[in-house]
Amino acid sequence: MQQAEAFITTRNEAETAHIGEVLGRILDRPLVVALQGELGAGKTVFVRGAARGLDVREQITSPTFVLQRIYHGRLPLYHFDFYRLSDDDDIIELGFEEYLPGEGVAFVEWPERLPEVLPPDQLEIIIERFYDESGEGRQLWFNPLGSTSAAMLALLLETLNWHSDGSLNIT
Repeated sequence: MQQAEAFITTRNEAETAHIGEVLGRILDRPLVVALQGELGAGKTVFVRGAARGLDVREQITSPTFVLQRIYHGRLPLYHFDFYRLSDDDDIIELGFEEYLPGEGVAFVEWPERLPEVLPPDQLEIIIERFYDESGEGRQLWFNPLGSTSAAMLALLLETLNWHSDGSLNIT
C-alpha cells in the first residue's frame, strides 16, 4: 500500500548525489531502495551519494556486468543491477533474497525487471530526466511502500534544506 508520494527536482549531478547522501546519513536500519529510470538518468549517481552518507570509503561503480556489489560502511550497502536479468534466471540460485534487505541497505537498479523478489516494504524512487528553459534536470519521485520506507522518506524531507528560490542547499 502506497502511503505517501513526493518529488524533488534537481538541476545537476551534485544535487542528485546530495539527496542520496542525506538519505544515507539518516538510514539507521535495513531498507530496500528500488531505483527506476532510463539509462543515464542518475541511479548510480544517487547510490554514490548514499554511499557517502553511509560512510562507505570504496568507490561506487555500476554493477551492470556483475549484478551485485557489496560495500562496507556504517551499514552494509548492497548495490544490485537487475537490467540483464529476466524471469527465466534462477533468482534463488543467485542468492539475492539474503540481501533484500538483509543487514544493510539494498539499492536495486531496474527493479521492474524482477519485482517479485523485492520485499513489500521498500522505497521506490523513479528518476526522470527532463529539459526546459533552464536546461536539463531530473525529477526524483519517491513512493514509500511500507512503514519503514515511509518513515525514512518523512525524515529525508525534513532533513533536506532549501534556498529561498526553491533550489536545493547542498552546502
